[in-house]
Amino acid sequence: MHFNSASRLLITGGTGSFGKAFIASVLQRFPDISRIVVYSRDELKQWELQQQFPESQYPQLRFFLGDVRDQDRLRRALEQVDTVVHAAALKQVPAAEYNPIEFVKTNVLGAENIIQACLDTDVQRVVALSTDKAAAPINLYGATKLCSDKLFVAANNIKGSRDLRFSVVRYGNVMGSRGSVIPFFLDKANTGILPITDPEMTRFNISLREGVDMVLWALQNALGGELFVPKIPSYRITDIAEAIGPSCEKPITGIRPGEKIHEEMITASDSFTTIDLGAYYAILPSDGRVQQRYQDAGISSIAVPPGFAYNSGSNPDFLSVEQLRALISEHVDPAFQPV
Repeated sequence: MHFNSASRLLITGGTGSFGKAFIASVLQRFPDISRIVVYSRDELKQWELQQQFPESQYPQLRFFLGDVRDQDRLRRALEQVDTVVHAAALKQVPAAEYNPIEFVKTNVLGAENIIQACLDTDVQRVVALSTDKAAAPINLYGATKLCSDKLFVAANNIKGSRDLRFSVVRYGNVMGSRGSVIPFFLDKANTGILPITDPEMTRFNISLREGVDMVLWALQNALGGELFVPKIPSYRITDIAEAIGPSCEKPITGIRPGEKIHEEMITASDSFTTIDLGAYYAILPSDGRVQQRYQDAGISSIAVPPGFAYNSGSNPDFLSVEQLRALISEHVDPAFQPV
């Protein structure tokens, strides 16, 4: 995506891990962008971000307090905005099991509020962030994000003649994001104990930088209705523990409510409408209209084999302990040393 002096971007959840990385990247790559609206509900995090990006140096930044549950507030924030990145969500799996309706209000009804507000304003491009937990979900968080994905994909059916495209980006665990396993293990390593939920557990891995690049790519290339999935490596939870704390005890504690042993991003049921675009897969709607648009646009793609599934356990690309250590040093903590 190329933003210029006429571009006006709004990002929900702009003070989260992804939001901050996305804002920093856009400001660095496109310093002449007209406006970036940081939409979030946490005034402290907005204040902290304002210290990082002071108005005197970054006059294009706007800080807009609001909740995605509030459609009127969203509509006001979206005035004269042309691009939306939806990164706001409640995402802690155990919290979702205990407080399900709160996750429904933010992740499902909030998604619908964004769609309606975009339809009522002059927005042209929308990319919503999903999660691997939305594929064949077994927890409430994943189920709410699957609902959100379906809402954004289906929103293309009601846009009418508007120049408006809704698409979704789905990827795995973001290395170093708040609440994820790597910062948890980095913190726990000092105690000498790294609890392992299950020794067979695997996860997909993506850096914040790769996530940002993928969203920018989707904003530039999406035709509307796609659910994009990156080709990324997996890691074993035991290898993460070994990378961070080789001398630590590693007791087995059992999986938490709503957790899977392996994560999926594309299920076998999705294979019949999934195409390979090179660096990414795209799950397309089953009605065939987006497939036809890809053909009409001459975009090179290959249909995946029937029954194809993209699973962190069967993924042919796994990170080694040494690769994990290098990635932690590069993306999470430059001063990292195994303990």
